[in-house]
Amino acid sequence: MCGIVAYTGMRPAARVLIDGLKRLEYRGYDSSGIAVCSGSDVQCVKSIGKVKALEDAVRNSVPELLDAAGYGIAHTRWATHGEPSDINAHPHCDSKGEFYIVHNGIIDNYQALRKRLEEQGCVFRSSTDSEVIAHLIAKLYQGDLVQAVAAAVRKLSGTYGIAVVSSRHPGMIAAARKGSPLVIGLGTNENIAASDLAAILPYTRQVMYLNDGDIAAITADTVEVRNIENVPLEREVTRIEWDADAVEKGSYPHFMLKEIFEQPETIENAIRGRLDHEMKSAILSGLNLTPRESAQISRIVIAGCGSSMHAGLVGEYFFEDIAGIPAEVEQAAEFRYRNPIIEPHTLVLPISQSGETADTIAAVREATAKGAIVAALCNVVGSTVAREAGRGVYLHAGPEISVASTKAFTSQVTVLLLLALMLGRNRRMDRTDGARLISEIEALPNMIRKVLEQAPRIRKIAGRYAKYNDFFFIGRGCLYPAALEGALKLKEISYVHAEGYHAAELKHGPIALLDENHPVIALANDIPGKDKMLGNIQECRARKAPVIAVVTEGDGEADAIAGDVIRVPGCSRFAAALPTVVALQLLAYYIAVARGCEIDQPRNLAKSVTVE
Repeated sequence: MCGIVAYTGMRPAARVLIDGLKRLEYRGYDSSGIAVCSGSDVQCVKSIGKVKALEDAVRNSVPELLDAAGYGIAHTRWATHGEPSDINAHPHCDSKGEFYIVHNGIIDNYQALRKRLEEQGCVFRSSTDSEVIAHLIAKLYQGDLVQAVAAAVRKLSGTYGIAVVSSRHPGMIAAARKGSPLVIGLGTNENIAASDLAAILPYTRQVMYLNDGDIAAITADTVEVRNIENVPLEREVTRIEWDADAVEKGSYPHFMLKEIFEQPETIENAIRGRLDHEMKSAILSGLNLTPRESAQISRIVIAGCGSSMHAGLVGEYFFEDIAGIPAEVEQAAEFRYRNPIIEPHTLVLPISQSGETADTIAAVREATAKGAIVAALCNVVGSTVAREAGRGVYLHAGPEISVASTKAFTSQVTVLLLLALMLGRNRRMDRTDGARLISEIEALPNMIRKVLEQAPRIRKIAGRYAKYNDFFFIGRGCLYPAALEGALKLKEISYVHAEGYHAAELKHGPIALLDENHPVIALANDIPGKDKMLGNIQECRARKAPVIAVVTEGDGEADAIAGDVIRVPGCSRFAAALPTVVALQLLAYYIAVARGCEIDQPRNLAKSVTVE
């Protein structure tokens, strides 16, 4: 989950590194640090807390570093081994202070390695697993930094994305990856490596993705990639088309609010060029499925975590209702441990915003090994999930900086609806129904705009409920996953206990908790199941629970029984989850604002979960 940055070039390295850390802070913010080399001198500064604390520490202790030429590495930490502290902050160095490393991942065998290194005289300063890497490199160094790194990683068990600098090798960065992402940005007389594109985009659009087992030697003018056996490798250079302004907040107080309001455009991007009006179908060329292969799909398995899994649960309804294909959703972390049954013609859809979620990568590998057709839904071009799946669909949502996912979720649901349309038209859906669904898909951006126009009203409602510490979200059909996602958003950013339930499950236990201190958000849109939902609202009110009802515009049936009402545009059951979730995103956001919470970087969370 941690973020790493490495830079070599003509710019002041410390400024580039700190700027990169700010852009990667959503990956972890327990502590941060930099190591900047100039000639044989290495300046290392660390600080507990967010990157701003590090920047202040550099400015107060070594202000000259901010304008000094050089090269260096930097890290923002999400703590795994060892509590957040200055000592446990990266970079870590060997006993003599000659080799400095930053690390994202987990070293499973670090205790055995540490014991052996201590017996050989190495002095450890931290309680992290990462420090063993620096000592290993020092012990194995024989004049070639890259070879020392290769020899060190051969002894590691676990996952790593690392960057290494040494005063013995001026201007050089050694980088290696296994299971944790590393991207190299290729500039003019400068190169930069990072965990994510956000740190690279201000400097270059030309990038190279490292694969597992790759080791790179990076200078200002060259990038050489080898495997751990020292065999030279060629890696494709990709141009990134994301707008650099996309990683800036602009006039918005938080990235989350900016990304909520970007959703009409990101849904348009997900749809653009993918609707076939002549055939009343969808075109998803990245799937590389022939009509025959599509027709032979007998089962769909969706794998994801968090919001991506909730998007998959919405897609499950799409595939069964629209395309007539049995579908199921797997929590990605459990997929490979259950020894899943993969039959011939099974389509496995891993869903990941970052494409670097460790559990989802493992699901891709398990499904591939079992002979499934694997097609990924990802937002990041060149990500591990996208590369290993070999086929799939990009979301085109642009960078999502806030830890709590918003626009990626709605883009995922949109793409799943497009896929269901394509599969349905290739099977049982007639042209009339296909045309009707296309019209509804094209209407989605404007539906979302109508919800966003209600932001001031939703903010007022949120203010009345910010005092509560427990919430229930209930839904039926396609709105059941929407209830799960709404609860997740609220707990992520407001630290409020929130649970999503199928409305029918209230009577199977949770209703025992309802009283005047447990608000219920009831998704009562005018789609099949509404009548039963109105009954559920009555049950909640009978227990004195405050109720916020999400309803369809023009439908006043819930007005008399709900304390507050949020209205969303009318649409079919297939589209209903999208405007509803956007309303719940706004509700969660404004409750968090009213409670004074850290919204973009909620405590204990990171954007990309790259460890199991």
